Amino acid sequence: EDLAIADLNKGLLQTLSDFQHELLCKAEFKCAKMLRTSLVKKLEARKRYQEPRESLASLAVSTKPLTLIDFKAQEIAEQMTLLDADLFHKVEIPEVLIWSQEQDEERSPNLTTFTVHFNKMSYWVRTKILDQSDSKDRERYVMKFIKILKHLRKLNNFNSYLALLSALDSAPVRRLEWQKTITDGLKEYCALIDSSSSFRAYRNALAESSPPCIPYIGLILQDLTFVNIGNSDLLPDGEVNFSKRWQQYHILDNMKRFRKSNYTFKKKERIIEFFNDFEDSKNEDVLWEMSKQIKPSGAKRLN
Repeated sequence: EDLAIADLNKGLLQTLSDFQHELLCKAEFKCAKMLRTSLVKKLEARKRYQEPRESLASLAVSTKPLTLIDFKAQEIAEQMTLLDADLFHKVEIPEVLIWSQEQDEERSPNLTTFTVHFNKMSYWVRTKILDQSDSKDRERYVMKFIKILKHLRKLNNFNSYLALLSALDSAPVRRLEWQKTITDGLKEYCALIDSSSSFRAYRNALAESSPPCIPYIGLILQDLTFVNIGNSDLLPDGEVNFSKRWQQYHILDNMKRFRKSNYTFKKKERIIEFFNDFEDSKNEDVLWEMSKQIKPSGAKRLN
């Protein structure tokens, strides 16, 4: 009974077990039973003693700050897509038309929220990369974002796709001279949004996409703005310019078509909390300074 819980190590347990066996062999059943009962009580007490310590250890692990690398690329892409889809479905068609004519944020609140979200996500990606002090860690982050790009493309989420790609191709990030595997990978993904031939590759990909899909809102606004600037509402004879209206309808038709379907995967609060609404980002000036600290102008890249 005087045996302390902490004394119950593996060696002592084996010794006591052997002694119990000897008692049984000598027909000392009463003593063997008493020893066994005492051991069981001590082992149960040790288990209760260890459980709080184990739970504290697991708590310490769970409170460790999570990083991008802790999550699967597919899961991150899916959660980005759910956030985008929620904002995309809230944008009303009249807001988009008003923006193309007046750029009035107050009259286009949902559209403004969506475009702000795009920019915040893009700067969050740049910040995550440049925050890494070691070159190998920066490359790991870039490769992770490239994997996320791949999944965003599979999900037909062109909006987040463009947000990430604009970050990876931004000057503060691009100037750091990445390995050939990274630059080649980026070239492949950049081909989709090549601005030559009026974004033909992207437009073809969008036309071939089936819902659910989230189009790049920036190009929709650009197209509508060009139509508005290049065409008057009325013809010289005072009649309604139906050609302009038809062009506007054609641009907005994809928005209407893709708003009819939703993504079916579930929200994962752990990842949403990690995003923190993409607030943990730095502005362009700060990012430039971070980039120059990593690789001063005219110097080779620092580790």
